[in-house]
Amino acid sequence: MTADRYLWLTRHGEASPDESALTGNGRRQAVALGERLRGRPLSAIHHGPLPRAEQTARLIAGRLDGVPVHRADAAGDYAPYLPHREELPPDSADLLLDRLAAFPAEERERGPALAREALRRFTGPVDGAEPRHELLVTHNFLIGWLLRAALDAPAWRWTGLNHANAALTVIRYAPDRPASVLLYNDTGHLPPELRWTGFPPELHV
Repeated sequence: MTADRYLWLTRHGEASPDESALTGNGRRQAVALGERLRGRPLSAIHHGPLPRAEQTARLIAGRLDGVPVHRADAAGDYAPYLPHREELPPDSADLLLDRLAAFPAEERERGPALAREALRRFTGPVDGAEPRHELLVTHNFLIGWLLRAALDAPAWRWTGLNHANAALTVIRYAPDRPASVLLYNDTGHLPPELRWTGFPPELHV
């Protein structure tokens, strides 16, 4: 017997320029998201290994009642898939491949295996009769990867999906049916001045 999984996804709060910690705004974002999630039936919070993700997860957990927090390497910051030129639209292939080539070698080498592990660990229906709700505190790239998988989009299409800091996305995995994206990049819990961090100015709408 299997039951629904509800995967709640968020990007860490705004980070300092060296990405070693959250900014004051990032801490405010995490607390606001924790308040939004209060009373939701979350069974666990998973976060990547980097400080900005862990700090966000801890601040969210501080607004909830007894939800355990777990570190997961598969929830980290990495390039989940490296496309070949022939997969890409010809007019943007060079730009995208140049961008990916600039990523640190470790992110490019370890990323695909970690992305497969993330799909195995965090997606799909769950064993048992009770629905499960889990929060994944992660990074922009992995949210794009999980979203494109839920939509059966091409593997390279994790690129171009942007997620604001501390915004909320929810994916439902139900037995015997396709995954459903219930919510994407929702910032309704954030005050207006905190809603566009993590986006380049040209994407503010």
